[in-house]
Amino acid sequence: MRNIVNYFTHKDKKLRDNRWIFASMLVGSILSLLASFVLSTEAVELAKNPNADLSCNVSVVLNCATVNNHPTGTLFGFPNSFLGLIAEPIVITVAIAGLAGVVFPRMFMFFAQIGYTLGFIFAVYLFCVSYFVIGALCPWCLLVTLTTTLVWFAITRYNIRENNLFLPKNVQKLAHGWIEKDYDKFAMFSFIALLVAAIIIKYGDGLFV
Repeated sequence: MRNIVNYFTHKDKKLRDNRWIFASMLVGSILSLLASFVLSTEAVELAKNPNADLSCNVSVVLNCATVNNHPTGTLFGFPNSFLGLIAEPIVITVAIAGLAGVVFPRMFMFFAQIGYTLGFIFAVYLFCVSYFVIGALCPWCLLVTLTTTLVWFAITRYNIRENNLFLPKNVQKLAHGWIEKDYDKFAMFSFIALLVAAIIIKYGDGLFV
């Protein structure tokens, strides 16, 4: 236990920050992979029986089947969760390598940023469709939205600090100052709080009914 505490409280600020960043990425991607696996399993079950009573059908609002049976559940011709099964093991590998002290090539992290930004946008888009169009929420999908948010902010923090995004000098300086003051963490928690508040305001009374 002491070794773990020492690992995450290293005197070197940059090294300490790296370890927290990659640890956040590891935990987030593992949870996202778990959610993707469960959702993929349930997608197969729904393909066999569209009226299947899934374990995450908690209420009218918290209902995986309602969300998965919507056309946006298979935007690319297969369950969206399959994308998570493909992408999250890559993120897990990057996180473990980062925790081991691997220094990634700038171009690699630049494209990793692009890829995960697209994933983050996709997750937020699906949340918005569930919230505004379908009128139901999938518990496992909510977990994916949360973990994708955590990982995106973590990798963005790392890439800004390491100047991996090929930003103009003035923009890079501004962004670096932003993360030095931990404004990115404030933005992340504010975004999560906004999503939670939106769910409670619109669906609070029917979440478990």
